[in-house]
Amino acid sequence: MADSKLVESILASYRDVGGINHLDGVNLPSREAITEIIRDLLRIVFPGFYDRAAMRSDQAHFFASQMITSVSERLRNEIQKSLEYKPASSEGAHPAAEAKRVTDEFMAGLPETRHKLALDVQAACDGDPAAIGPDEIILAYPFLQAIAVQRMAHLLYRARVTLIPRMMTEWAHSRTGIDIHPGAQIGSHFFIDHGTGVVIGETAVIGNRVKLYHGVTLGARSTSAVQELRGKKRHPTLEDHVTIYSGAAILGGDTVIGEGSTIAANVFITQSIPPNSLVMYQATELQIIPKKKRTGAPGDQDFQI
Repeated sequence: MADSKLVESILASYRDVGGINHLDGVNLPSREAITEIIRDLLRIVFPGFYDRAAMRSDQAHFFASQMITSVSERLRNEIQKSLEYKPASSEGAHPAAEAKRVTDEFMAGLPETRHKLALDVQAACDGDPAAIGPDEIILAYPFLQAIAVQRMAHLLYRARVTLIPRMMTEWAHSRTGIDIHPGAQIGSHFFIDHGTGVVIGETAVIGNRVKLYHGVTLGARSTSAVQELRGKKRHPTLEDHVTIYSGAAILGGDTVIGEGSTIAANVFITQSIPPNSLVMYQATELQIIPKKKRTGAPGDQDFQI
């Protein structure tokens, strides 16, 4: 038995210390359950890559049916807890019925999510000469796990499910070092090379065929008026075919990086950049240099790391 004085001391801290207790409230979504759901969702999205044994095509129907049923039931339970904690937009809907509706819509969105992830894998193959092929990217590249979880979490974020989307992306963050908020809107053919230290904020908007390197921040400008900014555009927009090199920080909801632009390493930007620009420091001053027109797609062929 625990020492009675220690027990009373801990209980006293429960009474005296606010903000980190959740007593007599609704049952919150389980961290362990969400972790298991994420792992099984990755098995559904990348069949044969997250399993110890090889999977044959004639096993796919049984596998998919079994996994979809299992994940749907467990996810519905966790979403119901989230809705009981903070109801979503459907006023008057019973949490159990609303959880089923959201879960069904989420699961129905997985085929389209797989299509987007296939384009992300292709972007990595096209953008990294060190990649030996799609299998290596799925098995070994941290960005792929991070963007896979984020794209799935984004479906729940759009359905206004609280807690769970952020739990999902923070699980991926802890494993990959890549922090992508579930609210970020990310286009097709997205690639983060190396990955470590990348931060993408909630209201960031990223176009198609964008490539980031390690240490890039798409953040909000620091301000004391936090409450006034909730729900507003705080993070930058990257248009199509933008490349951002390591350590660059791009801040602000009004900041737009124009199509086809390249941002050099360690650049700090709080202003919009015209399309087809090369942005870099020269003699400590920021230089915005129009890029020469070239054949083929604009963007990330200017440098290679």
